[in-house]
Amino acid sequence: MKFGCFSHVWGRPGVTVAERYQELWRELALADEAGLDYAFCVEHHFSPQESWMPSPAIFCTGAALCTSRIRVGPMGYVAALYNPVKIAEEAAALDQVLGGRLELGITSGLTPAFFGPYGADFAERKARARECAELLQAAFGPGDRFDFKGQFHRYAGLTLSVPPAQRPHPPLWIPTSDRATLQWLASIGANTSSTMVIPRPALAVLHRHYLNCWRQAGHPATPDIGYWAPVHVAGTDDEAISRAAPHIIHTLTKTLLSVPGGVAPLPEAEQRQLTASAAPGASGLTTETILANASDIDFLLDHNLVFVGSPATVTRRLRAAAAEGMFNTILAEFDLGLMNEADITDSLRLFGTAVAPALRAYQPY
Repeated sequence: MKFGCFSHVWGRPGVTVAERYQELWRELALADEAGLDYAFCVEHHFSPQESWMPSPAIFCTGAALCTSRIRVGPMGYVAALYNPVKIAEEAAALDQVLGGRLELGITSGLTPAFFGPYGADFAERKARARECAELLQAAFGPGDRFDFKGQFHRYAGLTLSVPPAQRPHPPLWIPTSDRATLQWLASIGANTSSTMVIPRPALAVLHRHYLNCWRQAGHPATPDIGYWAPVHVAGTDDEAISRAAPHIIHTLTKTLLSVPGGVAPLPEAEQRQLTASAAPGASGLTTETILANASDIDFLLDHNLVFVGSPATVTRRLRAAAAEGMFNTILAEFDLGLMNEADITDSLRLFGTAVAPALRAYQPY
């Protein structure tokens, strides 16, 4: 398995933006020191009560200055908000700044509230995200100049100021639960990810489909499949639950779901896919029941939706979840709710020294 430190960069009362960013750099330095593989951030807008991370470039540049080994990236750029050439130029420069450690995530977008102020069309978000990924592959090709013809953008003989450090390009990630998109991602060799609000039995069916398509495409490597969830590790189960429970509930109910305009529901076609994917006799969970019980820590623990406990307990919980959901990369959110920095630091350090080594050799697929 692989291990990521995922940062929404939640805002906190009584902490300035500058202080919050200094905490973030210390968290990333510790994740690097603790041996984690990845550090990812979101791109969220117009939600000061939620995330203070509107710019993936700030995250990546700051991480470049406080880390030396861990791979860093957005999860991801909200592609429809930009001309994709802007993302290509910025990503190439960031990959150089990071010494070839960039992981490049592209997303279609979380909520319509992000789109209006940018003059972007929410209905076009998926088509524009795909076109962005296609343009990135063209822009990062072997020649000095590239041509591109897409639905929204066309270029001829364009040259980037700087190329990326990695060739042919930094690894691509596109989070999705859509079968057709997963098939396309497998064909181009892009990684994917999901979250704990989607039931794992349904994810397993979709991820098996993606893996089958990946193998049919003949890629030599194994893809990374990420899974986001809150994580807290302490010396004992009771200590971990006592510390983390109020902050996990705060994260899921007061912060994550407070994005202006609400989180866009899955399109009906994707909801049907997920419903059809859940095998008979599976957990019986739906995204709706998970969200409806997000304030119940016993429900979250009983269904293994959050990974809280001693190192042995978190190791066992993660192994079971990875097998059930067919993912090999945990995207762990350590900075939860209003948790103090000392508890976050203790949890991240324990995770890196006791949990990750116990699971490193485990491969669920």
